[in-house]
Amino acid sequence: MLSRLVILSANSLKSSGHLGAGLVQASRSLHTSSQSLAPLPPLPETGGKVRHGFFPEELFQLLYPKTGVTGPYMLGTGLLTYLLSKEIYVINHETFIAISVLSIIVYGVKKFGPSVAAFADKIAEEKVAKAQEVKDHAITVLTQAIEGEKKEQWRVAGRSMLFDAKRNNVARILETNYRERLHTVTNDVKRRLDYQIALQDLQRRMAQEHMVNWVEKSVVGSITPQQEKESIAKCITDLKALAKATQAKATV
Repeated sequence: MLSRLVILSANSLKSSGHLGAGLVQASRSLHTSSQSLAPLPPLPETGGKVRHGFFPEELFQLLYPKTGVTGPYMLGTGLLTYLLSKEIYVINHETFIAISVLSIIVYGVKKFGPSVAAFADKIAEEKVAKAQEVKDHAITVLTQAIEGEKKEQWRVAGRSMLFDAKRNNVARILETNYRERLHTVTNDVKRRLDYQIALQDLQRRMAQEHMVNWVEKSVVGSITPQQEKESIAKCITDLKALAKATQAKATV
């Protein structure tokens, strides 16, 4: 029976080849579109609610408003009856094999399911713990990198201030050198001017002394011995007259 279903499925796919190609192309365009770049929602840790092992709870909730509580069961019973009555599904030895296999699977799930689930949960928790540890380590490393980048940015900002300070220091040094050179030039010019003034004073003084000496020599040279005697006698007479006048004032 299962082989018949496989054959029917293959024939239906062959008859709808263009539809299958279109579905594949649509799925490819969906995975390559911008929607594939959207953030994925977190996967649920547990599966959804089911009834009777594999019937989803959403199916019953969907049919309850229209068919009531017994609607899903009647739908399933009617569908099974339709398949059997129309011989779409024929009961044969494969059906009993399938029932046996399903019974073994259900028994295994009921018997070993909790222990396997606990083991799988333990492995999943270990993987999650390792992933969380790697994530925490990556966050720590990235946080340190961010702090280091902020510190480097702060240093870059301080470096501009340091360059401004050095630039100001260089400008002050240049200004100091300029003023020192200006002061040196001023002193040199003042010293040269003082030298010129002293030289002119010396020349004037030497000229005056030379003129005084020349006049004195000329005057001395022009006085005769007779004039010298008369001059000395005149001086003595003037001194005596001056002495008499002084004595007269003293007696009065």
